[in-house]
Amino acid sequence: MIAVVTAPFCFPPSAAAQTPQQAQTQPGADVTVDSINADMRGKLETIRRQLETFRARVQDDAHDDARLAEIRGQAEEIVEEMRAASDAMRVRVEQIQARLASLGEPPASGQPSEAPAVTEERSRLANERSQLNIIVDDANNLSNSATQLANSITNLRRALFAQTLFRHTELSGDLFAEAGDAFVAELRNFGSTFGSWISFVWKFKKLPLLGAIALSLVAGMLFLSGGYRLFGRFIRRNGAETPSYIRRLSVAFWSTVIQTMSLAAFLAASFLFLDGFNVLRPDVSVIVATFFGFVWFVYFVWKLTYGVLAPGEPQWRLVRNTNRGARLLTVAVLTMAVVNGLDYLLGAISEALSSPLVLTIVKSLLASVIIGLILIAISFVKPRLDEGEDPDGPGHEWPRFFPLLLRVMGGLLILSVVTGYVGLARFAATQIVLTGAVVVLIYVGLLSGKAISKQGAFTATAAGRRLAERFNFNEVALDQAGLVAGLGIYAFALLFGIPLILLTWGFQVADIEGWIYRFFTEIRIGNISISIVGILGGVLLFGIGFIVTRWVQKWIDGNVLARSQVDIGVRNSVKTGIGYLGVGLAVLVGVSAAGIDLSSFALVASALSVGIGFGLQNIVSNFVSGLILLVERPFKVGDHVVTGTTEGIVKRISVRATEIETFRKQAIIVPNSELINSPVGNWTHRNRIQRSEVPVSVSYDTDPQRVIDILLELVEQVPEVLRNPEPHVEFLSFGPSSLNFELRFHLPDMGEGLRIRNNLRIAILKRFRDEGIEIPFPQQEIVFHRGKPVSPEEEGDVRGGA
Repeated sequence: MIAVVTAPFCFPPSAAAQTPQQAQTQPGADVTVDSINADMRGKLETIRRQLETFRARVQDDAHDDARLAEIRGQAEEIVEEMRAASDAMRVRVEQIQARLASLGEPPASGQPSEAPAVTEERSRLANERSQLNIIVDDANNLSNSATQLANSITNLRRALFAQTLFRHTELSGDLFAEAGDAFVAELRNFGSTFGSWISFVWKFKKLPLLGAIALSLVAGMLFLSGGYRLFGRFIRRNGAETPSYIRRLSVAFWSTVIQTMSLAAFLAASFLFLDGFNVLRPDVSVIVATFFGFVWFVYFVWKLTYGVLAPGEPQWRLVRNTNRGARLLTVAVLTMAVVNGLDYLLGAISEALSSPLVLTIVKSLLASVIIGLILIAISFVKPRLDEGEDPDGPGHEWPRFFPLLLRVMGGLLILSVVTGYVGLARFAATQIVLTGAVVVLIYVGLLSGKAISKQGAFTATAAGRRLAERFNFNEVALDQAGLVAGLGIYAFALLFGIPLILLTWGFQVADIEGWIYRFFTEIRIGNISISIVGILGGVLLFGIGFIVTRWVQKWIDGNVLARSQVDIGVRNSVKTGIGYLGVGLAVLVGVSAAGIDLSSFALVASALSVGIGFGLQNIVSNFVSGLILLVERPFKVGDHVVTGTTEGIVKRISVRATEIETFRKQAIIVPNSELINSPVGNWTHRNRIQRSEVPVSVSYDTDPQRVIDILLELVEQVPEVLRNPEPHVEFLSFGPSSLNFELRFHLPDMGEGLRIRNNLRIAILKRFRDEGIEIPFPQQEIVFHRGKPVSPEEEGDVRGGA
């Protein structure tokens, strides 16, 4: 429907975006617009008739909550479709309005006439605008009608629920006598109905029946074997072991969930096979479906009770109860489940066989009284066990207020029945049994997730040990995996339990489906619409764009740039630029796909722009400086630079800072703005050629020319030394105790300078020793001057004067 609604706005903008000359060349444009608008009006008329059908169905199904929920969902779909169509047509109307504004007003009387093509264009656009306005009004009216229908259905369902819940029944002896007669008649009717059905099926549908049974058994075996193969370690108990708390929680939760889901799948498959092979009659089909639901409900309560209380295996018990208390509580809970399930099963049988309503009332009355009495009886049990006590001991009473709560609930059920509110008592009994069981299951699941997500707890589990063995996970990785596993269990427990609770509280499957659909497609907060699906799609597209960007970076760097003999600095700049460009495009695509309207944040952004500008000015400065460095390239990755007190090799240039590694392997992060605004020395800016110097000092007795010849001879023996510029020796100065020379030569790669200078110093020292040339130690002469001796009398005079 949405595709049909938006179809008129997918054709080329022949009217709004063409010049008059272009409009003249397309005489069929009006025909196309008129046909599309006529088609749209036809679709609107179809929806109008559909709404009328819905209103008639509401009158016919006023007492069927499931049908009402289905109709309400369809009405809400119409509202969304009409809203989308109206929005799309408003966009087209705005385009037409803009085109009419560009054409201007028609000339007044006395003014020069305009071109006929312009007049024709204005008339056609005005006609199309009028048609679209009519369609928009019709769509809005249909949307309002569908909204009113959905609201009326909601009110009708609330009234139906309240009427069913608070219907009053006068209890009397005649009521029970009539119910007894109806029960006897129902037994005969049930026997004859099922007897005739079984006889008919066995005579005329034996092969379909056997086929359905065989396929159901095969499906059951597949579910059972598959469940144990995949999840056997999570649901099996080993009676010899003493399990940990996490192990007990995990087995209780997953054994209940996996086995009940497997049984549900088996029962659903069995019903579908029987119904698909036309084995079930309409009256029998309802009874069989309800019986399957009764089996699943009792099995679910039994598995949960067995997992929590573990009556025969105290080491697996989740609560501190005595063995006797665990057995009594298990029997009580299962009895309430069987009684409540039989109430609904017998009610379905009565409805299918068209038995009197009084029989259903009495069945629900008895079921509610029995459940109330069981609750009161449970309050007198003493199951509690203190830590360290023997499970076979007598036990203690319930904690304070809990027995009172049980007695109040049981008393209210019986009081509701006695006062004639059987529907309310039946609803309350169902919530106590089924909702209570689901809440306990959710609570066990949350406890299991909490226990697994604790720091260090996942490492001790079987799954943690397997991850450590197979994937070599360390403790940090295992702890993070445990956190993810805990969150996953939280989500699974809530997603599994909350729909069950909603169903028990009277909501229909259509209601839950509608809520889930709206949750993932449209969440409105004021004027802002958020789509979970859109956000997930945007995140997915961003991830794809990010991966593609990394692949393009790697491919261009490893294939194109590497084969082009480009230096590492250029390769780094190109790689970084491609990375920022690709990530930026991925962000734009992801935000657009997520449906986030950035114009909604324009006011907030403008208000915060001043503060953000002052607060982030250094970051912006570094970002711009980083872009300048990547484009201008005063230095590149691998260059030997000196800035301030920092000297080292450039390892990485990002848009915020540059990483320089010193020769002591210390990484220094320098903001890019400092590199732009301060002097930076680059030893390898143009090339890696460097002049190296080796200072040499000899004694005054040495022939200077001989020293120069030896040094030049030794440096010429080094193959790495460049011959152009030619090596030479400088006679620098006459030192206090030596003649000072300096050997100067150029190397093609400054990275080899340290090694070559070391080798040259060793060679010079050996050659000087062979030649008898002395490298003198620093010498210093100290001269002591002795003056005229001072007599004791003169010394005394000096002291006295002082």
